[in-house]
Amino acid sequence: MWTHRHLLGIEGLSPEDVAHLLGAADGYLARMREPGGFKGTALRGRTIINLFFESSTRTRTSFELAGKRLGADVVNVSPAQSSVTKGETLLDTVKNIEAMHADAIVIRHAASGAPHFVAARTKAAIVNAGDGAHDHPTQALLDVLTMRAHGKTIAGLEVAIVGDILHSRVARSNALLLGMLGAHVRLCAPKTMTPHAPETLGASVRFAPRIEEAVEGADVVMMLRIQNERLAGDSLMATAREYSRTFGLNARVLDRAKKDAIVMHPGPINRGVELDPALADGPRSVILDQVEAGVAVRMAVLEAVTSVERS
Repeated sequence: MWTHRHLLGIEGLSPEDVAHLLGAADGYLARMREPGGFKGTALRGRTIINLFFESSTRTRTSFELAGKRLGADVVNVSPAQSSVTKGETLLDTVKNIEAMHADAIVIRHAASGAPHFVAARTKAAIVNAGDGAHDHPTQALLDVLTMRAHGKTIAGLEVAIVGDILHSRVARSNALLLGMLGAHVRLCAPKTMTPHAPETLGASVRFAPRIEEAVEGADVVMMLRIQNERLAGDSLMATAREYSRTFGLNARVLDRAKKDAIVMHPGPINRGVELDPALADGPRSVILDQVEAGVAVRMAVLEAVTSVERS
């Protein structure tokens, strides 16, 4: 039974919470694939606000589709076209939205902890759609759903996550969730993009300095892009060509993984940098399946958080 008013991160969730969300998402995924698709009424009469302070295509669109497919009224708010440009604070923005009787606010923000700050000061349900380099819980959930849909048993799974680990909320959320579910996670990044203490992400996490070592015998290879928007002018690599040569995934490197290994990427892809285009579009790529799973997971999340009565 789901009891949380908000979904702020992977930390704080129990295996039972995760099972509840993934079970619901499994059901929605199957119904979405039926002829004619799926149109439900679970959120009829509810209002969902997507408040994205950072650019997004996949996440914002999938939250919008998720809400609408469950019958909710969905409103997208772009700060570039809102009173934020006039100096309005995050809290004032959210309070004004709450005054319009929003049931849930989906928020993406560049500041780590922004959804937690808002959740402590509003009665609306808050869903974290990515906060800085901190957390992206629905991405980790949809990644696990995708792995399961491709026949992977999460307990005991060997997952390599390669790229800009230091700035990646996706890497952190996946490491925490996969570790909770019994998978083994190998993080791989250039020294300049490696967290100071990657072992703090869990006992199941280890660091591999070379991509060949990270991918060796892996069941899943997840590639991450360089988070240029978070580098703040710092240069953490020589050139894109050099990065691709040493930390990019190509057919030669992927041959080290298990024969049935799948290739994942949260998007957007920098083709030819972290991932060879032939692999991105190849038979082992499940990247578009991740996008599909994202809608199902976000349907499950929105239904769950709006089912809990306001305190």
